[in-house]
Amino acid sequence: MSAEPFFQPRNIFPLVGKHTHGSSIVECPNGDLLACWFHGSGERTADDVVVNGARLKKGASEWSPMFLMADTPGFPDCNPALYVDRHERVWLFWIAVQAHRWECCLLKYRRADSCGDAGPPDWTWQDVIMLKPGEVFASDLEAKFEELGVGEGMWGEYAPPYAWMLIDAAQDPYKRQTGWMTRIHPYTLPSGRILLPLYSDGFNVSLVALSDDDGDTWRASRPIVGLGPTQPTFVRKKDGTIVAYLRDSGAPPNRVQISLSQDDGESWSASVDTDIPNPDSSLEVVALKDGRWLMVCNDTEEGRRRLTALMSDDEGATWKWRSQIEPCDDIGQSFGYPSVIQARDGLIHMTYSYTSSQGNCIRHTVINPEWIEHSQP
Repeated sequence: MSAEPFFQPRNIFPLVGKHTHGSSIVECPNGDLLACWFHGSGERTADDVVVNGARLKKGASEWSPMFLMADTPGFPDCNPALYVDRHERVWLFWIAVQAHRWECCLLKYRRADSCGDAGPPDWTWQDVIMLKPGEVFASDLEAKFEELGVGEGMWGEYAPPYAWMLIDAAQDPYKRQTGWMTRIHPYTLPSGRILLPLYSDGFNVSLVALSDDDGDTWRASRPIVGLGPTQPTFVRKKDGTIVAYLRDSGAPPNRVQISLSQDDGESWSASVDTDIPNPDSSLEVVALKDGRWLMVCNDTEEGRRRLTALMSDDEGATWKWRSQIEPCDDIGQSFGYPSVIQARDGLIHMTYSYTSSQGNCIRHTVINPEWIEHSQP
């Protein structure tokens, strides 16, 4: 028997004047919810930006006061992504921005053996992830650009706007080894392999950090190449194909992009457009316990003024159900960068950035699949 539709929005903290953005949420092994976001006077050029967090105790109705999760003194800390591994350890991945440039950032992580009972986890290890995309990185860019017929319709911090300049930049080991940024939850395969989704504003492409030893070591996949595919989110088909859905940071028309991997994330097809609009904004897709897929995104080309839940029962071939989580309006509100999980009790939790003329915060909204089914626009 299906449950009654459920929808519950709330702000994690009161509206503030600071920039609060790029949240991530996980369910801890003890049932608590842990969320984090970056918080400060700006983004990559603001040295006061830190990663803050809050905890919603199991059974509680209010989030805790915010607390510090990570800070690299004197550098902006951005784009956090939380993860709970198969050993119930809690991970925080994020970037520290050097030289106030995204393409110069360092990929960092912290790990805790348990989630703890209050405040941030008790971090027991911290390090920087160093990746070495090889010379095949450049040849993959060239081959995929040729496959897609790319001429001058691309951009990237290293090469506005020529594809051949990106290929030339990819010959430089320093450029291809730095600037890889986090955004979406890592994904665990049945084998235990961890896929950490990454992207580069320098090259305007994505790749995956792969670990086959529970995060002790990491190596780079081959790139996900297309017309601006960034901030990938992964879901796995029943036949083992991994599907990456991506933000469209390229030229119009802006659509959610898609790329496929047949070898557990080692290599990827050229990314192509779906029919789902995307205003150059982050999204996340998760597989629900009943086998359906859920996508939360800004399904419009006109900014981030609408946030929508889409649900598919045919592994993304069609999205049969669509329900607005946050509506369009005329008072300057926006909603973006969703982070989505399904908890053990079946409820769907999401956090996302909320901005308005009155202030900013991270919003936490809880829904169930029945709400999506019964709230068609």
